Amino acid sequence: MMGNLESKYIAITGASSGIGRDMAIEVAKRRGTPILLARSYEKLEKLAEEIEQSTNQRPHFYTLDVTNEDEVREVFEKIYKSVGTIDVLINNAGFAIFDYVHEATVDEVKSMFDVNVFGAIACTKLVLPHMIKNGKGHVIFVASQAGKLATPKSSGYSATKHAVLGFANSLRMELADRDIKVSTVNPGPIKTPFFDLADKSGEYQKNVARYMLQSDFVAKKTVDLIERPKRELNLPTWMNVGTKLYQLFPGLIEAVAGKQFRKK
Repeated sequence: MMGNLESKYIAITGASSGIGRDMAIEVAKRRGTPILLARSYEKLEKLAEEIEQSTNQRPHFYTLDVTNEDEVREVFEKIYKSVGTIDVLINNAGFAIFDYVHEATVDEVKSMFDVNVFGAIACTKLVLPHMIKNGKGHVIFVASQAGKLATPKSSGYSATKHAVLGFANSLRMELADRDIKVSTVNPGPIKTPFFDLADKSGEYQKNVARYMLQSDFVAKKTVDLIERPKRELNLPTWMNVGTKLYQLFPGLIEAVAGKQFRKK
């Protein structure tokens, strides 16, 4: 543990499962107060009880569908009235559906954009005025290595993560003269329920099982960013090296490693 997050309020979208859940637990372990946001009241209530029993930190929790702008506005207004502040927003809510373009539906792609991109933007816009007024804050976007290196069957998902990275990079420059940090987390595949929907055949999980990151590891590294902010967190390191090589030599890498990209 690098320190503690005492007196800090950290809002986490998609907090009911996967790395969102693990981040909430990690924040509480470091004496921060998690603000849990997700669609399932039952899961949030259960997680809040678990966190309080194991850490003595009492989380706040609110049901939230990030695709509903009115609901986002109402929930964040409730948070500011009840809690008073949000020191860190972690835009973690997201999902994927892996499919070939000719087999995917436009509605599926739109739904990914609604959650992964517009949901993150909506939440960010609700915290920014307060952070600007307070003169400090931190917004963390959970993006993906897929936002830097697109592979077959992930065109829609990769497009959403490209968009998240573009939004975050622009926002960081807009806030360069203020004490408001903007970070992106770009992990490779993580062992979470994410793939229950994304990879219904199970082939991708089977093919990349040995490369999968552990959810609690990614969560700890992400929470580390709150204590030691930086522009990007790329996990695992070796995969990010491959991504950088692809950005420099796309044609060569596609020719040499094309078979590895077709794991889905």
